[in-house]
Amino acid sequence: MLSKKAKYAIKALLALADQNPAEPMRIEDLAEREHIPRKFLEVILLALKNQGILQSQKGKGGGYRLARDPKNIPISQIVRMFDGPLAPVPCASQTAYVRCVDCPDEAACGVHLAMKDVRDATARILDQTTVASLRRRVHRAQ
Repeated sequence: MLSKKAKYAIKALLALADQNPAEPMRIEDLAEREHIPRKFLEVILLALKNQGILQSQKGKGGGYRLARDPKNIPISQIVRMFDGPLAPVPCASQTAYVRCVDCPDEAACGVHLAMKDVRDATARILDQTTVASLRRRVHRAQ
């Protein structure tokens, strides 16, 4: 399940992608526009900044803007950043693999095989979905 942090990060990135890159968006404005608690949003934006996804500008006219082109920000990066591995079980993870102690033969384990398929499908969709492509889908739906 997607955490609120990951959900709000995606919402914030979509809003910032709509913003003129020359004009940073104030936290207050972003929080109000996207209905995100301000203090929670501050933590999220700082994490995105620390990962090089956002830039901040202090002072009058300051705020946050995207540091990268939205077509170069895959949603998978945001989900992994806030929620960790995409695999529903550790034995199906590529980045945080841990073998199950109760599984004598992983290659023949139904749980492993099914969850590996879930991980692969989820990763494929989220890796191919960028902030830019998701933004286009949102605009078409409006």
